[in-house]
Amino acid sequence: MSVYNPPTLQELAVQSLLQNEASTISALGYLPINLFPPLFKEAFTGRHMELLKALLAAWPFSYLPVGALMKTPDVELLQAVLDGVDILQTQKVRPRCWRLRVLDLRNMNQDFWDLWAGRDWYCSTETESNAQKCNELRQDLKLVTDLSLRFHLKEHQTCLLQWAQKRKDCVRLCCVKMTICDFPGEIVKEVLHIFPPENIEDLEIYINQVLPFLGHIAPQLGHMTRLRKCRLIHIFLNSNMVVNNLEDTEEMCAAQFLSPFCKLNSLKHLTVDDISFSSDNMGLLFGCLKTPLESLTISLCHLSQSDLKHLSQCQRLCQLNHLNLRGIVLPRLSVTHLRVLLENTAETLKTLELVNCRMEDYEISALWPALSQCSQLTTVNFYDNDFSTAVLKKLVQSMANLRKMTAEFYPAPLECYDPLGSVLVEEFAEVCSELLDILSSKRQPKTTAFATVICLECCRRCVYDMEAKLCQCWQ
Repeated sequence: MSVYNPPTLQELAVQSLLQNEASTISALGYLPINLFPPLFKEAFTGRHMELLKALLAAWPFSYLPVGALMKTPDVELLQAVLDGVDILQTQKVRPRCWRLRVLDLRNMNQDFWDLWAGRDWYCSTETESNAQKCNELRQDLKLVTDLSLRFHLKEHQTCLLQWAQKRKDCVRLCCVKMTICDFPGEIVKEVLHIFPPENIEDLEIYINQVLPFLGHIAPQLGHMTRLRKCRLIHIFLNSNMVVNNLEDTEEMCAAQFLSPFCKLNSLKHLTVDDISFSSDNMGLLFGCLKTPLESLTISLCHLSQSDLKHLSQCQRLCQLNHLNLRGIVLPRLSVTHLRVLLENTAETLKTLELVNCRMEDYEISALWPALSQCSQLTTVNFYDNDFSTAVLKKLVQSMANLRKMTAEFYPAPLECYDPLGSVLVEEFAEVCSELLDILSSKRQPKTTAFATVICLECCRRCVYDMEAKLCQCWQ
């Protein structure tokens, strides 16, 4: 028997208001505030543009997360929202119930529309804090957005930037997260004149030829005083290129690009991915850090012994919570510097990933003393390295003494493969069993907060039928 769920009185009220749009617009000043969120959502979804503009101009809450409703860019809806702001800004006498302070165009804070309760509502402490930071002049409206500048401006981005350019004196414009991917540097410079760089908290730069870009972004980078996350991806310094009619050396260009990091007093998370810096440039980058990092990711970069020495000596890395070295081939002599870095972070390090570092028995054995001191570790990942069975057992035995460990990922030992690189099923199963015995003998359920997940990798050589045998849980 089917169950009939009749619409609620609120839903009926919203539908009635939508059907009488002109009357609704004229009566918004008398509308109960608890009807504004569901009515706005329905007007947005149903593309009632005139009602949408009027609702925004009369919005009775301090926060409006429009971006949560706009799952994909829509120029017409965006223009309607911006027109609503214009109506609000041009009103000589604003509605008595008007309280809008933050218009959020980011695709987040869906909870507002699902859990709102007719009150002055903020979606999170972070949102409220950010609103307070940029709200010294309470008569100003703050518009918050993320900008993904990839290759060229999209239609909706052109619409927003043209509107913002004309209204930057009366609307506080804030870009929290900016992604720049092979985008013209001169346009980035214009964007940063509209959306002040000091509001950016998350920056990703993906640029193949960095030199033409330097003159535009480097001066602005030093003004990103709230930047917490920075990802530098696929940046290639080519000393043969000509910039501003002068032939700059790689060192000069790197210094121009990296020196602004000295001014980033809020940086906590740094990712360096596939960057062709020289050893001196790596030293310059880590020498510029002014605050202790919480996480550091370096992948697909050639790190020399000198680079690892810079890492081990950098005082700003002594409080790392997360260290990820992926695709970094470690020279045999450089493992000593990595051991020093682990010793320096032993009291804070929680996750460690040394994936595809081509480590052999000698390298991982040299790291054992340092690993055993990392008492806060919860997760380690040693995938895609070349260990023997004997050394792998000793490694697991060493890690078994770390009581906070909850997830461990190890490569299948070399003895588990035949000369053609295929998995030897019986040998692999036996190793799994032996490793679990080592863990269970050292970690008792009463002293372990969580079940330990131990996973052995064997699919890196295109063997996927063993997936069911990869993970074993001990409780």
